[in-house]
Amino acid sequence: MLDILIIGGGPIGLACGLAAQKANLSFVIVEKGCLVNSLYNYPSTMTFFSTSEKLEIGGVPFVTVHNKPTRNDALEYYRRVALSNKLPLNLFEEVTNVKPIEGGYEISTSKATYQAKKVILCTGFYDIAVNLDIPGEDLPKVKHYYQDPHYYTSQKVVVVGSSNSAIDVALETYRKGAEVTLVIRGSEISSRVKYWVRPDIINRIKEGSIKAYFNSNLAEVRQTEVDIDTPEGKVTIPNDFVMAMTGYKPNFDFLAKIGIKLTEDKFIPTYNPETMETNQPGLYLAGVVVGGLDTHLWFIENSRIHADMIINDIVSKSK
Repeated sequence: MLDILIIGGGPIGLACGLAAQKANLSFVIVEKGCLVNSLYNYPSTMTFFSTSEKLEIGGVPFVTVHNKPTRNDALEYYRRVALSNKLPLNLFEEVTNVKPIEGGYEISTSKATYQAKKVILCTGFYDIAVNLDIPGEDLPKVKHYYQDPHYYTSQKVVVVGSSNSAIDVALETYRKGAEVTLVIRGSEISSRVKYWVRPDIINRIKEGSIKAYFNSNLAEVRQTEVDIDTPEGKVTIPNDFVMAMTGYKPNFDFLAKIGIKLTEDKFIPTYNPETMETNQPGLYLAGVVVGGLDTHLWFIENSRIHADMIINDIVSKSK
C-alpha cells in the first residue's frame, strides 16, 4: 500500500510530490492528461500575472529572462522539476473513484487500481467550462478554450466576458485581423484584468477598434449571426465564432461522489484550513480545487503552501 496517492499532475500536485519525497513517503502522481495539463492547454501566447519566484515549487528556482514568465517558460520549468527529481508520474490515466478501505483508500483509474493510506486531490478547475445556457451554445463555432489568435484572422468574433482571458482573446484576435465584439455583463472592464493590459483594451474600445456591449448578455447563437440583449434592446450581428470566456469550475460531481461535502451556494468543499484534510479522514485537498466556484481567489502562488501543510499533517499523524 502506498503512503499517498496524488490525483493531479499540475504544479500543486508536483509540489505535493516533492514534499512527500522529502519526507521519504511512498507515492504516485496520477494525471488524466499530460504533465501540467491545464498549463499546456493555456493560450500559446499567455503571460503569467505572477513573477517567476511566486510560481516556484519545492524550493527549486524558476529562472527566466522575463519579469513575467510565459506559458512556455512554465512548461519548461515544471517539466524539468518533475523529471530531474524523478517523480513517479502516471500520465493519461483518469481517476474514476476513490473509496475508503481498511487502512486507507482504494483508488480506481482508467488503467489500474491502487491502494493508499492517504489521498491528495489536486485536480484544479480548468477542465469544465461554465456554460452560457443559451440556444446555439452547442454549435462548433462556440469555443470555451482558446489556443492561438491566428486561427481567427479575418473572422467576425464575439468574445463573452470581461476578465483576463476574455480581454486577452479580444486584443490578440483583433491584432491578427479579426473583427471583434465584446459582450460584457457588467458596466466596465473587470478590475482584475492585468494592470498593463487594462488601458490597452479601454483605449481600443474608445477608438472603436473593438466594439463593446456593456450591461449586456449573449442571447442566442446561430450559424452566421448572434443575438445580444443590450440595454437598448436586442441587437443581431453577423458572426463566425463565439469565444465564451465565462470561466471554469472544479468537477463538483466527482467531489460529491467520493464523499466530500460541498456548500449549497458556492460548492466550496469542506476542509480544515490548517491541514487541508476534508471531512473524509485521510483525504486532502490542495490547490484551487478548494475554492468551489470562487476560483479567482486561488492561484499557484498562494496555494503551493498546501503541499507542506498536508505532508506535515500526514507525518505528524503517523508518529
